[in-house]
Amino acid sequence: MNRIGIDLGGTKIEGLVLDESGHELFRRRIETQAEQGYEHILNRIQILYADLVTHASGVPHTLGLGTPGVVSPRTGLMKNSNTVCMNGRPVKADLEKLLGRTFEIQNDANCFAMAEATLGAGRSRKLVFGVIMGTGCGGGLVYKGEVISGLQGIAGEWGHMSINPDGPLCYCGQSGCVETYISGGGIQNRYQAQFGVRKTMVEIVQEYYQGEPKAVKFMAEFFRCFGRALANLIDILDPDVVVLGGGVSKFSDLYTLGVAQVARYVFNDRLETPVVKHEIGDSAGVLGAALVGIK
Repeated sequence: MNRIGIDLGGTKIEGLVLDESGHELFRRRIETQAEQGYEHILNRIQILYADLVTHASGVPHTLGLGTPGVVSPRTGLMKNSNTVCMNGRPVKADLEKLLGRTFEIQNDANCFAMAEATLGAGRSRKLVFGVIMGTGCGGGLVYKGEVISGLQGIAGEWGHMSINPDGPLCYCGQSGCVETYISGGGIQNRYQAQFGVRKTMVEIVQEYYQGEPKAVKFMAEFFRCFGRALANLIDILDPDVVVLGGGVSKFSDLYTLGVAQVARYVFNDRLETPVVKHEIGDSAGVLGAALVGIK
C-alpha cells in the first residue's frame, strides 16, 4: 500500500507519495493562498490530493494531513492554528466530505517528530520529543513509533509553558511563555523590547558571533531561557532524545552553550539526554504526515 501525506502551511501546501518500501514516487508544492479564506484552502488541498492520487498509479493508499493547530477531541473543530481562518471550523469533517474518504490529521510538530523518530535523528529510540523552534515553538511526542496526542490534543505544546509569569504577554493569553523567549519571533520581539531596534534573528546571531556586546548579552539570556525550558520538559518526560528543528535549530551554539544550560537546570546530577539537530529538515512535515496516515 502506498502512503500519501499532505503538509498544510501558511504559505504552501506540500504533498508526497511514498511506495510500500518508503521510496518517494512524487512530490508537489502549491501555494496555500490563505488570504482567500477557509473554503479556498480546502479546495487547494483537494486539487493537490487529486494530483497525488494520479501519481499513486491506482495503488491503494493511506492518507495523513499535517497542519498548524489541532482538532479538538471535544468539539471536532480546529484550534490553535496560526492560519486563523481555520480556527473554529470542522476541518477534518469538511475535508473528508470533500475528498470522499477518511484520513488522519495531526499537528505539524507531531508530524515532524514522527518523521525524525522513524527515519531521522531519533530512529531506534523509544521515546522521542521533537521540537520546532521557528516563528513559534511547537513540539511533538512519539513513543514506540506512535504519536502521543493526549486527551485534549495538546501533548507536546511546550511552547506555551510559562517560564516567567511576569514575562511578555503571549498571544495565547498567558505571560512569559517559552515561545515569547526562544522562538524566532520571540527573539526578535525581545531584542526590540530591550534595545528599541527591530532586527531579524539572523542579524542578531551574526552580531553575537562578531562579539557585539548587546547581542552577546542578549544571547546569554536566550541560552538560559532555552536551558530552563528544555530542562523542565526533560524533568517531566525524560525522553531518550530531543530533536530540534525549525530555523532557530540551525544556530550551532545551541548544541554547546545552550545544552550546557539544560544540564545546569535539569533535575539530575548530569544531563544524559541527547539534544540533537534534525536530520530530515524541511521535508519532515510532509513525510511525517505520510507516516501517520490511515486507510
